[in-house]
Amino acid sequence: MIKRVRSWLNQENSQQAPRLSPDNIPQHVAIIMDGNGRWAKKRGLPRIFGHQSGMKAVKRATIAADDLGIKILTMYAFSTENWKRPKDEVDFLMKLPQEFLAIELEELIEKNVRVTMMGHPEDLPSHTLEAMQEAVARTANNDGLVLNFALNYGSRKEITECVKALGRDIGEGTLRPEDITEELIGKRLLSGDLPDPDLLIRTSGELRLSNFMLWQLAYSELVFTDVLWPEFTSEHLVEAVAEYQHRTRRYGGLK
Repeated sequence: MIKRVRSWLNQENSQQAPRLSPDNIPQHVAIIMDGNGRWAKKRGLPRIFGHQSGMKAVKRATIAADDLGIKILTMYAFSTENWKRPKDEVDFLMKLPQEFLAIELEELIEKNVRVTMMGHPEDLPSHTLEAMQEAVARTANNDGLVLNFALNYGSRKEITECVKALGRDIGEGTLRPEDITEELIGKRLLSGDLPDPDLLIRTSGELRLSNFMLWQLAYSELVFTDVLWPEFTSEHLVEAVAEYQHRTRRYGGLK
């Protein structure tokens, strides 16, 4: 049974923040940021207010990850399935990267954060893509935390496109079927220049991956919390890392 980590800050018996081992900090943490709409609904607000409040949680998580020594933070910002949402909501979501980066980019640069993006840029509005491209270009030489936005990303499409590309290479004679390895497939995915996530966090109480990094998460530790994304704090990230540190990663073997 998948263990769910509940809203730690709301536990009355919580005495103090857990102590983390600096020798076992996950290198790559991925987060499915879920619950913006429910956060807004609980307050009688339109869903867009939840998405806007979720931007603040992105900043909190980024600062906390950097402070903890996490090297890569991948945020599931918009999926290939999210286009099915009402047009007004999609239009608002497409403005958020521009709004977020207009406010935060200078501080990200100051903190040596490198912004990257994985997804399918051809479907994004020009203003969204241009904001992301500017952030990627202006932080390209930074060597601190990698803040990787999964934007218009879907793992099944990613894998399908990878298979098509490998098929084309075989057809053109530049690749033999026997040359295809797990390592080669991993490098040909959209996250090919990043290590697989050590830890996945999903907020809002949902217990599924929602077409997110299906190949890359094969041996990741999964932590699910009931906390809605706009309420996610640095303390929640610390608790998730503490849970990660309590587990033994066997990769199918015995230790």
